Amino acid sequence: MDDLKKPNLLVVEDDYENQRFLQLFLKKNFNVFACDSEQSFYEYLNNNQIDLILMDISLRGKKDGLQLTKEIKNNEKFKDIPVVCLTAHAFQQDKENALNAGVDIFLTKPVSNSYLMDTLLEMVKGN
Repeated sequence: MDDLKKPNLLVVEDDYENQRFLQLFLKKNFNVFACDSEQSFYEYLNNNQIDLILMDISLRGKKDGLQLTKEIKNNEKFKDIPVVCLTAHAFQQDKENALNAGVDIFLTKPVSNSYLMDTLLEMVKGN
């Protein structure tokens, strides 16, 4: 797929190994940007046309993924960007908290690669 036609995906993940894996795995279908904190998250968001966000709950810094999701869902400029939460936090309360924060889809690690790819592609098609 031509890079200009690929959707821009922002991976927000604090674990470097997971970040690298997701970048390599997803680059076939997406232009992948990756960050691990609130500061780099907003840098990417403000300086790129982001079509989809893959958000972890645990991040470096003061804010977690749910706080960032809440902030962008309350921001006119970013509220329509779909957010897929991919996290190791697997309790029902974690899912409820994520959905209340504005996450569009909640996935728990480990998730099959094909299911993750299908879910992300489906989210950008629907937009």
